Formats: sequence, structure tokens, C-alpha cells
Amino acid sequence: MRVIDTKIVNIDELKLEHFEKGDQFECNAARIGPGLGAKELGYSYDVVPPGKRSCPFHSHRAEEEMFFIVKGSGTLRYGDETRQIRAGDVICCPTGGPETAHQIINDSDDELAYLSVSTMLPAEVCEYPDSKKIGAFGGGLRHMTRTEHHLDYWTDEVPVVR
Repeated sequence: MRVIDTKIVNIDELKLEHFEKGDQFECNAARIGPGLGAKELGYSYDVVPPGKRSCPFHSHRAEEEMFFIVKGSGTLRYGDETRQIRAGDVICCPTGGPETAHQIINDSDDELAYLSVSTMLPAEVCEYPDSKKIGAFGGGLRHMTRTEHHLDYWTDEVPVVR
């Protein structure tokens, strides 16, 4: 096989994995980047059935995301606003707090498919405004907490006597 052939995949040939959580979240998706040898960007392809969404409303403090709507239509939640989206739309989701939180919702009668591209950084903090959670990810750590569980920097710090 030629090297160039290992750097290309057609979305029609992807093996999609089914994901479902509760009655709101469902998609068929493929993580494309690792198979193509991507190092700095993450690529994925998601197909969301009618009435569903693939992930919670969230924002990123480190990673930037871009979505390209391949087919279908739906609604983009972004910060405090919503907007109809359709095939051909390119969506920019830069880093930030709740004002850049985003979610793609398939509120149509047909499948909604999109390609997402994101920077892949070694550490990330995500906020989930709807559920008031914060997630910290990096170096094998995956920790979720609630925003109201604020601890002071010095909480439980005691000098170590040696």
C-alpha cells in the first residue's frame, strides 16, 4: 500500500460505532484521526438520528473545534443563542467559557451528519453549563466535578513534618 493511501479515508467507507445514552443522546460515529496518523488534530464523523444530539452542551478552555455539516439540518446552540444549521455550514467553536458552549441538535426528521476537527492538546478543561459540571482531562486523568464544589487552593493542605 502506498503511503498516500494511508492518509485518505472516504466517509462512506467508515465503520461507525453506535453510541446511546438516555433518551437524548445517540449517534453513530467514527474517530478518524488516529487511523490516518493525525498528530495535532482530532477528526471525527458523527451521524445523529432525528430528535437526538451526540454530546452535552459544553465549552472548551484549551481545544478549539470546527464542525462541517455534511448532510441534513438541525439547530446549533452556542452560548445563549440558537441558530438553524444545514448541509454546507462550517461552524467555529473557539476556546472560552460558557459564552462559547456549543451543541448540535438534530431536531429534523432526517439524519444529521457532520465532520468535526479539533486541536488535540495534552490537557483540557470542559464546562457543561446545563448540568453545572466541570471536567479535567489529561495525562490519563479524567475527573468530573460540579461547579458548586469549589475548594479553596489551600483546603486540607498541611505541612509535612519530616
